[in-house]
Amino acid sequence: MVSYEQIFEHNRKWVAEKTREDKAFFEKLSKDQSPDYLYIGCSDSRVPATDIMGVEPGEVFVHRNVANLVVSIDLNVMSVINYAVKELSVKHIIVCGHYNCGGVKAAMTPQDMGLLNPWLRNIRDVYRLHVAELDAIEDEKARYNRLVELNVQEQCVNVIKTAAVQKSYDEHGYPEVHGWVFDMHNGLLTDLKIDFTRILRDIQHIYNITGHEI
Repeated sequence: MVSYEQIFEHNRKWVAEKTREDKAFFEKLSKDQSPDYLYIGCSDSRVPATDIMGVEPGEVFVHRNVANLVVSIDLNVMSVINYAVKELSVKHIIVCGHYNCGGVKAAMTPQDMGLLNPWLRNIRDVYRLHVAELDAIEDEKARYNRLVELNVQEQCVNVIKTAAVQKSYDEHGYPEVHGWVFDMHNGLLTDLKIDFTRILRDIQHIYNITGHEI
């Protein structure tokens, strides 16, 4: 495990490496950002957004929380989405979960989690929405993995429900919303290729705020 002091040494080495590759790296980095991607992921320390995407600083706007949730009353994630869409004009919004997610496992543990209770209830609500499919999966690990995927799907739907995303898509044709899962056992990302057209067709009369098709 890296020590606190080593972090600053690593930082100096990183600066030296970046300036060796490009002397103007930090001059360019200090200018206004214009990322095409908003990444909403889990806070898990094993899932570093820019590393798994292979992108450089300035290429992705990042928000992370426990179990990659998009909750309408969470001012943090709502502020991030609004800023990314309205000010940065991102073209893609990615919700990325990961297998073996501690937040998902905690949500399915029948015990009092204190302050985490209302947060984890959002995952339990995902289970409730898909209870027939999930209860039909006998293997516990497979059931958890499927809940991870369904949680990503529902959070993507929550992104699309927001006024900022609907208005931007209505006016510009973007951002597109994507659901991913990271597998830390092999390091690979999987695009769940969720059929949002089908999902939204069933709910747009409830959540549509533009008067046009979502």
